[in-house]
Amino acid sequence: MADLHISDAQPTAIEAKAIDATLPNSAAVQQVSERLVLAGVTRRRELRHHLLPALHAAQNARGWISPGAVNHIADRLQVPPAEIYGVASFYEMFRTSDPGHSDDVVHVCVDAACQIAGADDLASSLGVQHAVHRSPCLGQCERAPAIFVQGCGRPDRVEADASAAIPLHQSPEGLRLCRRVGVVDPTSLDSYLEHGGYRALRLATDRGPDRVIDDVTSSGLSGRGGAAFPTGVKWRAVADQDGPKHVVANCDESEPGTFKDRVLLENDPFSLIEALTIAGFATGAEMGWIYIRGEYPRATEQLALCIAAARDAGFLGSDVGGHGFDFDIELRRGAGAYICGEETALFNSIEGYRGEPRNKPPFPTTHGLFARPTAINNPETLVNVLHIVEHGPEEYRSVGTDGSPGTKLFCVSGRVTRPGLYEVPFGTQLGELLQLAGTPTDEVRAILLGGAAGTFVLPTQVDLELSLEGARAAGTTLGSGVVMPIGVADDMTAVLVRLAEFFRNESCGQCVPCRVGTVRQHELLVGISGSGGVDTETRDLIDDVAEVMADASICGLGHTAASAVRSALDQGLVGVSR
Repeated sequence: MADLHISDAQPTAIEAKAIDATLPNSAAVQQVSERLVLAGVTRRRELRHHLLPALHAAQNARGWISPGAVNHIADRLQVPPAEIYGVASFYEMFRTSDPGHSDDVVHVCVDAACQIAGADDLASSLGVQHAVHRSPCLGQCERAPAIFVQGCGRPDRVEADASAAIPLHQSPEGLRLCRRVGVVDPTSLDSYLEHGGYRALRLATDRGPDRVIDDVTSSGLSGRGGAAFPTGVKWRAVADQDGPKHVVANCDESEPGTFKDRVLLENDPFSLIEALTIAGFATGAEMGWIYIRGEYPRATEQLALCIAAARDAGFLGSDVGGHGFDFDIELRRGAGAYICGEETALFNSIEGYRGEPRNKPPFPTTHGLFARPTAINNPETLVNVLHIVEHGPEEYRSVGTDGSPGTKLFCVSGRVTRPGLYEVPFGTQLGELLQLAGTPTDEVRAILLGGAAGTFVLPTQVDLELSLEGARAAGTTLGSGVVMPIGVADDMTAVLVRLAEFFRNESCGQCVPCRVGTVRQHELLVGISGSGGVDTETRDLIDDVAEVMADASICGLGHTAASAVRSALDQGLVGVSR
């Protein structure tokens, strides 16, 4: 039997100061008393959602989360140290053991876009002088290969090819979602107002919540994070509930190949704040949350500044804009966990728990964040609402297709000459998008659509309609908008092995089908890379594992962990051995 020891480790002055700066004054260290014990459950519930910011502060202060820091956080938040350790050890960006140095850590992305752009060589060269961590996608795919520097006592930063532009293709009807990108000063509320900012909020409050939800429903707007659930249906379900409610912007875009939300947040952050405010008004929620992935330091900093500016100007807080409703926003930074893009895992993360998905039902519209009715949307989805409110659902539907109205943001990277973010109408053909990005199809082996959870299509499928119904008819998915050509000279087997490794590493391990299945899938693909092809027995095993994961996993990670691998095998992109 192992002995349990209660640590009496104390934080350094630097750790304590950094942690305390993230916590409310009400989270004061208290002496244990009968009254405190009786009130403990309520107190922990009220304070625990500050755990993630406190862990970030501790990590940044010394480069790791020490036992002393854990004890200090435990005292302040009234959370057991063992639970704090369990949360900290869940995330990739946190270290719970002393690395033996006080240097920054360099995270080198090794997922597909960076993999084929020479990430391995970059990691090896940097490893000579730096502490290097081979990282999953950093959301900088248009500037591959990219690195994220996790600071020790200094701000985190991203380093990538700064010369890479962000081509924003203007459709014949004009840009909608990106109309202010590159036009406004993203840090200036005055600049945002000068370019039409907060006009949609004024119109929304004039019309009332029911009209706003009706217009969003009539527009046909569906989720842009990958699930494509009707936005109006979700909002109406939350609006019909009683009591306190929440609205959440899911900015944890960790799907390899995806960077659309980052572009919006870095270049037009007030648009998300305004759209989330409209969502709160329409659903009756007084509290909004923006959960952003930890590897986006620039977007996080700008959002924090913009939220404060909006609050100071009266666009957040009590009596928003003089329109007679209360609404405020809190910003939460993730810490490197792909699974936290799943909505219920994201709720757990905000609440200060391990980012593990919850079983459904109940669904978020009745039991979401803090067990309250919650509407959670992708930033691209929310920013669409501004156009719908300003121009009406009929005008919104004038672009796109009947089944997929509006425009779509596509993240184009990989073997293209003009990588970047492209806004085009739904229904645009794949070939047209590739032509805009400068992709010579005769030099492409396959195109990954939808990210790691998506599928591969062949360059001959240039007439594929980029719409929800077009992708469905072709047996593929648009997912989060990833379009990544892989070249004929690229090692396709190595790409598949990395995809399998990604899912193995990112599985939260909560359910057996995914925990075991992702490991087994990776092992099988490693075997393929050593043999030069896949035999019938191995292919049957891959299919069996995939079907079990799809049928029995708790969440979408397990359901789609084999999608890209199986599509590559189906398309004959990996050799067959006899």
